[in-house]
Amino acid sequence: MSNKSIGLDDRLYQYLISASLREPEILRQLREETASLPKAHMQISPEQGQFMALLVKLAGVRKVLEVGVFTGYSSLSVALALPAEGRITACDIDEGWTSMARRYWEKAEVADKIDLRLAPAVDTLAGLLADNQADRYDFAFIDADKENYDAYYEKTLQLLRPGGLLLIDNVLWEGRVADDAENGTDTVAIRALNRKIHDDSRVDISLVPVADGITLALKR
Repeated sequence: MSNKSIGLDDRLYQYLISASLREPEILRQLREETASLPKAHMQISPEQGQFMALLVKLAGVRKVLEVGVFTGYSSLSVALALPAEGRITACDIDEGWTSMARRYWEKAEVADKIDLRLAPAVDTLAGLLADNQADRYDFAFIDADKENYDAYYEKTLQLLRPGGLLLIDNVLWEGRVADDAENGTDTVAIRALNRKIHDDSRVDISLVPVADGITLALKR
């Protein structure tokens, strides 16, 4: 028995996958094709996608904001969990990676649920706020360039309705956030945001050690 979160070695991780993962075939195909890319490590893990889909169903989510698409595994996981009227506003800047995402969205017949905005995410989020979309979103996921995490957090929090849920990926950053000797730009940015969210009275929070660490922030 343990009174703290346990670490997962390869054997235990494989058991976790075998005992809990119910990955749709279309997601498995996307994950395996992405694995051949030079930056395949940017894709979320399958158990994380399943966790996000469960949260979407649990909260009755209809309107989603995603910052960082890559090849579309997270957006596809969420889109498959949304009801027919559910919609995702997805922000990214890379036409190449998102072309793969579009192909799989079409194949899964959820492309009509996803509005991809190819522009710097800070600009897209500012545009949504200017378009009176504050307090309109039920759920948001941030998984993009770490240097801008604070800006994404602030704007996304404005776009979420009270009671809306924000997920932020990579908040454990492979352990580097806990190493005082690690002071790279991304590490410093994540460490600073973690401290900020810990003290932020606008949200209720839980940092869960799924994949590379996910912060759940519920807007008050």
